[in-house]
Amino acid sequence: MVDPGSTVAVRSTWAWGQFLAQVGGHWIWGPNGAGRWHTGVAVGVTAVAGLALAATILISAQRGGLKSPWSGRKRKNPLTKQEWRSFFTTEGRLADGGTKFLKKARSCGVDMEIRAEVWPFLLGVYDLQSSEDDRNDVRKKNREEYLKLRKQCLEVSVFKIKEEMESDISQIENAPNSVSTEGEESIITEDNPMTTASLSSEQAHLDPATPELPIDTDTAHNNTSDKEMFDEKPTLDLPDTEEDRSDLTHADSSDCESSNDKAPKNVESQLNNTATKEQAVRPCKTNEDFATWQRIIRLDALRANAEWVPFSPTQAAVSKERAVQLADTVGLQDYDHLEPYRIYHASRLVAILEAYAMHDPEIGYCQGMSDLLAPIISVIEADYEAFWCFVGFMKKARHNFRLDEVGIRRQLNLVSKIIKCKDQRLFSHLEKLEAEDCFFVYRMVVVMFRRELTFEQTVSLWEVMWADQTARRAGIGGSAWGPIRLDAPPTDDLLLYAIAASVLQKRKVIIESYSGMDEIIRECNSMAGQLDVWKLLDDAHDLVVTLHDRIE
Repeated sequence: MVDPGSTVAVRSTWAWGQFLAQVGGHWIWGPNGAGRWHTGVAVGVTAVAGLALAATILISAQRGGLKSPWSGRKRKNPLTKQEWRSFFTTEGRLADGGTKFLKKARSCGVDMEIRAEVWPFLLGVYDLQSSEDDRNDVRKKNREEYLKLRKQCLEVSVFKIKEEMESDISQIENAPNSVSTEGEESIITEDNPMTTASLSSEQAHLDPATPELPIDTDTAHNNTSDKEMFDEKPTLDLPDTEEDRSDLTHADSSDCESSNDKAPKNVESQLNNTATKEQAVRPCKTNEDFATWQRIIRLDALRANAEWVPFSPTQAAVSKERAVQLADTVGLQDYDHLEPYRIYHASRLVAILEAYAMHDPEIGYCQGMSDLLAPIISVIEADYEAFWCFVGFMKKARHNFRLDEVGIRRQLNLVSKIIKCKDQRLFSHLEKLEAEDCFFVYRMVVVMFRRELTFEQTVSLWEVMWADQTARRAGIGGSAWGPIRLDAPPTDDLLLYAIAASVLQKRKVIIESYSGMDEIIRECNSMAGQLDVWKLLDDAHDLVVTLHDRIE
């Protein structure tokens, strides 16, 4: 319904137009500001003007609220299991090519119960036109390819793996690779002596063992407090101030060298030696090899937070024996201080991130990628499925980690352009502060709001973003979404509109209180836990509606 305030304005304007028409006159101003009422002239003009103003107010009210699928509210009625099942034909195809599914996911997100089923569609692992048989073939192929990547990782690993697993590596090429189309049986047959704990760590995730006891989040933290457990976020090593960036510019270039005998602490030094905003936050690529990526991956995996625990009770209840077994499989070390479920989570991060570095050596591994993977493995328990979902996610996100920074620069420029088009006064203030390049939202762009939103808020935002991107890939738009001018069309850059919206929400304090880039950076970093994701999406939607023709 239309905002009550807008309705009152419309009614008042209409009543005033009717009054003037009935009186049949208008006011004529004299040269000295005096005036008199002149009857019988321009009655029609006055009435038409009133109608035009009423129509303008009504359209404006619709544009600001009615058309938004999020409407500044908390999420209501996400896509349910029953709705999800109803979208499929007897052959397992989405009946309408996925249009209804994407509209629902785009407006309300996805229920936690079915995320593991839905996300592969949103991330391009499964085609929207695919049948169940097609998807079984994809699953078989994806298992095999993931095993090959894990084999390659183990062959070049510089980390010690249990001796009994070494003989298994040589046998992987002759493994039968028997796969069940139901996705529940082991990928490794009895004829293959390779153990579950070696190359096929995902086998345990295909048919997870029943946990002995549900995790008690009040007592399972050991020496870790609740606040540390669920609020702690590994630091993305962005310089906090202009002075820090200046200091880092003079970092010794020798820190960028990598060799197989460097200690992990030196890899950490690489991460901290970030240069200016002209350089991406990642280790130098010069002479960088897989061994260096392995060390950095393990550092980030061990310090990953446990915010996912309430959303993945099965993984949170993993036994210590199973967690340690998986850790030994991937060569994870120095994990004695962690609880079993954090060891298990860190081990899965290592396995999948190593496989991705092998799959995409141009990007390899960069700090921040673990932030993008963590929610995926919390939802999807099979490693090979989580890996390919991550690959789908990274098809767009990988540009955030390129050394030439083309992707990052394009996105920061787009955020800057959105702010300039929407709020010239704010943009002018940013120009005075030499912050018009919007580098202060760098972290939001790189890890896609992962540090500014809670776990549930993050995946809700990502689901809406993925639904837009999937609709674009599938060519769904125009009439399928209703009149474009009355609804925001799907966009590949919804995240950037949301980032711009978060800055615009802080426009008053930025304009009135801040006189330097450092203050804006601190303001953006302090947004963590304070954003309403559905209000943010609503504001982003309004920006898409009003600006997409000028921006994209």
